[in-house]
Amino acid sequence: MNGEWTLTTFFELGGVFMWPLLAFSIATIAITIERIAYFLFHNLQVGKLKNEILSELEKGNLDSITARLAAAPRSHTPASIFHALLANAGRGEHRMEKAAETEALERIRRLENGFNYLTALASLAPITGFLGTVSGMIGAFKSIANATEVNAQLVANGIYEALITTVFGLCIAIVALVAYNLLIQKVDTFAAEITKATSDVTLAILDTQVSQT
Repeated sequence: MNGEWTLTTFFELGGVFMWPLLAFSIATIAITIERIAYFLFHNLQVGKLKNEILSELEKGNLDSITARLAAAPRSHTPASIFHALLANAGRGEHRMEKAAETEALERIRRLENGFNYLTALASLAPITGFLGTVSGMIGAFKSIANATEVNAQLVANGIYEALITTVFGLCIAIVALVAYNLLIQKVDTFAAEITKATSDVTLAILDTQVSQT
């Protein structure tokens, strides 16, 4: 084919299978942007808040720090988890840990919303692209079979047009996988930090309770 290559040209050459690939690409970009915006809007910094809580516990200000955590905005994810922990301080170690774990699991679940769609898109896009390529190859070989004269240009044109859907499918899969891995790494880091922090705060509360008896 002569002329300039454009996205429209690629789309037309890819055939009908470019439509689901287009939908997959839009979904991948939309989910990625939405998750990034969610992560930016929510405060996931654990260390600073943990140090403030430990400092207040050393001063014996359990009630005041619990009230501060209760008043924190819902976008402050660690605050809601620490509040669940401190609010159950008088009910024993197991109850504290269970409350914090339940809240942490819920907050992590919200962070991971959409991740399953990214993994599904990473799998579906290349498969759809390959299906488009197979369909295109069938059409190419049909043209060869019907041609009175077969030349290298006829064969090459049919093949590279058929491979376009595979290229698009692989590009979508790469974007989806990169986005998923970067986001899940952020969630895993937060989960590890909050687990360690809640354990430290639990021990500090128990020490405080022992010293007061």
